[in-house]
Amino acid sequence: MLACNYSFRAGSFPPPHVQSIAILPFDNETNRFELPGELYDQLLRNLPSALGVRTAGEEIADAVVRGSIRTYEVRAPNYRAAIQGQPAEVLQRQVNIVVSVEIVDLVENVILWESSSVVAQGEFLEASETEEIGRIEAIELLVQKIVDGAQSNW
Repeated sequence: MLACNYSFRAGSFPPPHVQSIAILPFDNETNRFELPGELYDQLLRNLPSALGVRTAGEEIADAVVRGSIRTYEVRAPNYRAAIQGQPAEVLQRQVNIVVSVEIVDLVENVILWESSSVVAQGEFLEASETEEIGRIEAIELLVQKIVDGAQSNW
């Protein structure tokens, strides 16, 4: 009877040799100058702990996260239609952000995870909240989707 040693780590992302990650500011294809900084801060605050790695500079990191902010738009999905000469009234607005992202293993020079279209929405009430509320919600959701996407690959 032969025996073999075999082990499997379900859901192991990143691979065991990736112990540090560099998070680069995303390129910005929008006219919203604050987006790269806000997204970078959220990624730096949440991604390393979610993936079980530490942060490092790109020159010494085992992996790197980079991407591009492709779309930023504000929509009005919830409004009261105009009636009897009264103008339409926006009740709620929605911030939509689309990014492309890749996580690259710098040790083995392979892409660990990538997506050309990670989409997130944040909402805010027109009468009582600011666009910033919706933007922050969308950015937090983007970071969670990046974590979920990366972990689902392994």
